[in-house]
Amino acid sequence: MKTTMKKLLSELNKDLEWEYAAAIQYVQHASSINGAQFDSIQKELLLHAQEEMAHAVMLSEQIDFLGGVPTVDVEKREISKDSVQMLKQDLWGEDNAIKRYKERISQAEELKEYGLRRVLEDILIQEEEHKRDIANALSK
Repeated sequence: MKTTMKKLLSELNKDLEWEYAAAIQYVQHASSINGAQFDSIQKELLLHAQEEMAHAVMLSEQIDFLGGVPTVDVEKREISKDSVQMLKQDLWGEDNAIKRYKERISQAEELKEYGLRRVLEDILIQEEEHKRDIANALSK
């Protein structure tokens, strides 16, 4: 199915909703996670929250540049009282982001939006780093 600018902007706004949600969820999880084995990942989650907000800014700027209106809607957030479950929720979020950004990179390429593609590739690299951090914490 051919990608249109309208479709791309709609998907970018959905990505933006997920970035907002990730930032909120990471802050909540970092505050609520407990247990000595999670001390190092707790600090990492706060860093992830900041990076997710930076992604939101990057996406907002691209959406505006491409003629769209950045959303203020926020996607679903997950909470748990169980520290391992929190990390599994965060891991799901990173897997979702990685999948979505790979799709978006292909769409940007199809529309010859190479600047957008580059921004999305930079975000993807960080999302993959987040996934490694969380997977590491879960494997301990």
